[in-house]
This record gives sequence, structure tokens and C-alpha cells, in this order.
Amino acid sequence: MNSAFRLFLWCCLLAASMLAALQIGAVDVSLPSLLLGSRSDALQAEIFWQLRLPRVLLAGLAGAALAVCGALLQLLSRNALADPYLFGVVSGAALGATISSLWLPALALPVAAFAGAFFAILLVLALAQQAARQGMQNISTLLLTGLAVSFFCSAVASLLLYHADSFAANRIMFWLMGSLSRADWPAVQLLCITLTLTLVLCAFGRRQLTALNWSDDMAKSLGVAVQRWRLVLLLLCALLTAVVVAYCGGIGFVGLMIPHLVRLLFGSQVVPLLFGSALCGAIFLIWVDSAARTVLAPQELPLGILTALCGSIFFLLLLSRRSANEF
Repeated sequence: MNSAFRLFLWCCLLAASMLAALQIGAVDVSLPSLLLGSRSDALQAEIFWQLRLPRVLLAGLAGAALAVCGALLQLLSRNALADPYLFGVVSGAALGATISSLWLPALALPVAAFAGAFFAILLVLALAQQAARQGMQNISTLLLTGLAVSFFCSAVASLLLYHADSFAANRIMFWLMGSLSRADWPAVQLLCITLTLTLVLCAFGRRQLTALNWSDDMAKSLGVAVQRWRLVLLLLCALLTAVVVAYCGGIGFVGLMIPHLVRLLFGSQVVPLLFGSALCGAIFLIWVDSAARTVLAPQELPLGILTALCGSIFFLLLLSRRSANEF
């Protein structure tokens, strides 16, 4: 079974997952009557078009974006444990959301989170560039810089929350655990545009990405501008992750777990890996969000709890499998 046919099957599975998720919720919605234009209940139509459809689409796009970012970062760093959250994006978003909630209530929380996340990205790149001038140009320096910025932003946000009132602190902490309750059409449009641009650029630059996956010296010998391509792709990953965090909060382990599964299904070639990661990530987060809405209905579970649970079990199985192969 070739990669193209597998991608087609997973596209069909994604469509089926979306149709199923659209009918899961506290209110029963009849898709045939809505889609065929019959005069159904106005409340059902409002729930479907303004709440449920944008939420399912945002779940799929967010899962695809996080999985693609994870695959790109693992490819660029040649490190199987690379993750979108290594660059301080979540911590920067938390800091922006905290400042907005405490002192700038007129500023929308997603906008403040996006500003904080982008500030963290710029700080990481600036510090990494400074280290490069001093002769430290490897990818490990960039990862360590991201961790340092992440810890710094987390410390400042925790200090602000410690002195804040309990209502504001609880609201921000719940948002940081991941939720799609803020889903709307502008969020869907912005994330769709950003994800499409990233995938198109990666498809056109698949030769450069393949060379970067081998080694920097190999890529340079093939005429690839290593530093330029790495910078552009890191900026795209950071921007994509910042948009997800701004509208969905902190959702961990998707970018770390999905690329490992996709390599087993589609192999390690750049285009099948990235598009397979997008499909599998979308399907995964759609079902996780459906579970979060229904397991303890009418209450809603934070997505970060469920993804962390799935991710920890996955890596325990992965570690046990590797340990068994060593003996």
C-alpha cells in the first residue's frame, strides 16, 4: 500500500471523524435537515453554524498545526524529542494572558496571548543570534535558549498570578490547560491561512528540507542556504504554534507524539511525513475534544489533561518497546 493511498484513506477517516464530532454534544443536531436546507429548529441551526462547526474545524486545524510543527522541529533539529513548546511559546502566551487579565481587560485574551507568544519567539531568536555571533551555532543552543526563555516567562507569569485575585488566576489557569470553548470563525480563518502557507512552503522546499534532515554540511554542499531556511521554518513553526496557543490555550504532546506514529504509517520522507502529520493530528484532536465535551457532560474537561494522558501512555509504551529490543 503506497503513501498516496494511505493519505487518501486517512482523508476519508478525517471526514468521517468530523461528521461524527458534529453530532456529538449536549444538544442533538440533525445534519441532513440542516444541510438540505429544511426549516429546522432555529436553535439547532445557531448551535451548528456558530458553535459546533467552528469548534470542530478549529480542533482539526489546531491538531494539524501542532503535529506539523512537531514534525518540522524534529526534522530541523534531528532530535526525536523536539516539540513546538520548546521555544517558550506557551509560557509567553501565559504571560501575555496574565498581563491582559490583570491590567488590560479591554484587550482580548487571544490577542494578548498571541502578543506574549510572539514576544517569546523574538526573544529566543535574538538570544540565539547573539550566541551564534560568539561561535555557538548548533541547534542545541537554540533549544536551550528556548527552554531558558520558557522558564523565565513561566516564572514572571507565576509571580503575577500569585499576587492576583483568585478569580483571574483560576480563569487563566483553566485557559492554559487547553480549551476550544473560544472557537469562532475568525480563529478558524487565521489558523487555516497560516497552516496552508506553511504546508505549501514545505512542499515547494521539500528538497531543502530533506537535505537539512541529513546534516548541515550535506545541505551546504547541495547549495541549500541552511541558516536562511532554518530561520524561515522556525519562524513559521513559532507563528503557527502562537496562533494555536492564542485561541486554544496550552495543548501538549500532540507535536511530540503524532510524528512518531506517522513515521510508522507513512515513512520519513518529507511530504508524506508533513501531510500525514497534519491528517493524523487533526483526527486525534477532534476525537480528544469530543471526549472532553462528553465524558463529564455538562462539564468540560481541559484538552491538555487528555493529551498529556495519551502522550504519557504512548511514551511509556515506546520506552518499554525500545528497552525490550535492547535485550
